[in-house]
Amino acid sequence: MSLTKTEVYTRSRSLSVIIPTYNESQNITTMLDIVSSCLPPWTNAEIIVVDDNSPDGTGRIAEEYANRSRINGGCEIRIINRKDEKGLSSAILAGIRASIGESVVVMDSDFSHPPETITKMIEELRKSDCDIVVASRYVEGGSITGWPFKRKMISKGATKIAQRSLGIKIKDPMSGFFAFRRHVIRNISFDAIGYKILLEILVKARGAKVREIPYNFTDRKSGKSKLDRSVIQDYLRSVWKLYRYGKPEKEKRTSVRFLSKAGRFYTVGASGLLVNYLVSFLFGAVLSNLWYIYATMIGITFSMTSNFILNKIWTFEDRNTTARRTLVQYGTFLAFSSIGAAFQIGMVYLLVGTEHVNYALSLFVSVAIASIGNFILNKKWTFKEKVWS
Repeated sequence: MSLTKTEVYTRSRSLSVIIPTYNESQNITTMLDIVSSCLPPWTNAEIIVVDDNSPDGTGRIAEEYANRSRINGGCEIRIINRKDEKGLSSAILAGIRASIGESVVVMDSDFSHPPETITKMIEELRKSDCDIVVASRYVEGGSITGWPFKRKMISKGATKIAQRSLGIKIKDPMSGFFAFRRHVIRNISFDAIGYKILLEILVKARGAKVREIPYNFTDRKSGKSKLDRSVIQDYLRSVWKLYRYGKPEKEKRTSVRFLSKAGRFYTVGASGLLVNYLVSFLFGAVLSNLWYIYATMIGITFSMTSNFILNKIWTFEDRNTTARRTLVQYGTFLAFSSIGAAFQIGMVYLLVGTEHVNYALSLFVSVAIASIGNFILNKKWTFKEKVWS
């Protein structure tokens, strides 16, 4: 069911409740009963169910319920059946776009979010000057019931990642139960990656005032949880994209620039290994049959030179190619590379020969430390950049 443009503009509603569903046939009828009964009596409300073509017939059951409600004069319920799209965030966005309420509530359909809390959220929006109200499990008075220790740790870890990497101040940015004023998202372009649309709103709705109210999260009693490895991967992709949000290419965050240059530096180093091998093999076995030590020394020289050129042009983007500057940089680069090689050999000897550490582990540790030192020294002294930049 969908409204015509005329109906959208002529029928004013103060509240829209968005409920995304997938395989919730065991819950949806009871859920709609309780949500309808819990809506504040003074609101002119609508409920929008967004179903992702559930194989268990959730969408059909919700349609039948909506038709009965319409006949009996109940709350207006609209169903959006998505045939070709999947995903919680995009389902919520589809519901928001179809909604016409001045205030919007987003909640799950599995009773983990108590419908009774809706009235409290709307009251908070009305009486305070906030733009977003988040039902929180982690503020005083909030709690979680029915989760195993592992699930709690995943939730806490995801929350800390969001808070630390995105600069979010609220205690439960991972909540899927929240309300907001429609104007908050008016100019937001959504990516809809991952399963927590609230994160995207919190990052992109600059200046929005947020309040948290406590509620008790109760794990679903029927149906199946949607949390799996793909959900976690989508969440991490979403955080990474939001982390980079709003920064022009020349104004990327310091940490992003630093990690980008480190990644380039190590990629160049890996290419140097290939150059070393090919040149050593070429001189030692194909062209001149040089003594293998000489051939290896030539291979090392070629790889160091190629590493220097690639790092100068690509990693550190140094376009000053005057002869004097380039030769000084080349000499400094070779010196630091030699120091790194000597350190690696000494570290391996110390760990294996003195501490009796396994050779493979010793090699890994020494290479890691030497390469980090090599990157920082060359960044600071060869190419004259601040270390953390």
